[in-house]
Amino acid sequence: MARTASTSKPAPDLLLLHIKLKGITPTIWRRFAVPENITLGRLHHVIQVVMGWDDFHMHEFEIAGERYGTPDPEGWGPEVKSEARKTVIKALNGKKTFDYIYDFGDDWRHHIKIEKKLPAVACPRVPYCIDGANACPPEDVGGGPGYEDFLQAMADPEHPEHDAMLEWYGEAFDPAAFDCERVNRLLE
Repeated sequence: MARTASTSKPAPDLLLLHIKLKGITPTIWRRFAVPENITLGRLHHVIQVVMGWDDFHMHEFEIAGERYGTPDPEGWGPEVKSEARKTVIKALNGKKTFDYIYDFGDDWRHHIKIEKKLPAVACPRVPYCIDGANACPPEDVGGGPGYEDFLQAMADPEHPEHDAMLEWYGEAFDPAAFDCERVNRLLE
């Protein structure tokens, strides 16, 4: 039986989120909208796309004193509550900010702030990236210090590590690059 417009459930409101990568200058940030009922597990995948990560490593959310992620069935890794069915709204319990940690070796720490709620019709689709600045560091670059070394080597053809870094990365790297349209195509 088809649902009519009068019996269909209204679309959930949206959350306008601002995420920034801590400890990097200039700031690497994104602004994006997600449904308020998004699970933390799904939000993880959205963050991977909007930031430019490749989802090669473990992650966790730190929200209101709790840690959420993918629990290891064998007990290895950090103790976390399951993110699979926990929604952002329920996990926040009224808070407006939380953290997301990606790649425990490189220790990429992100701060996320709920800027505001939006009506469901505010974006052409969700998730939807609205804006951002600067390229995400490459995977396995060595955290903040490794990224600084990488940028110095890539920017200076006379740097003793330039050729090795260029070969490792595989192409030129523009730290100021960010393509919102590309992110939205990947989010579709």
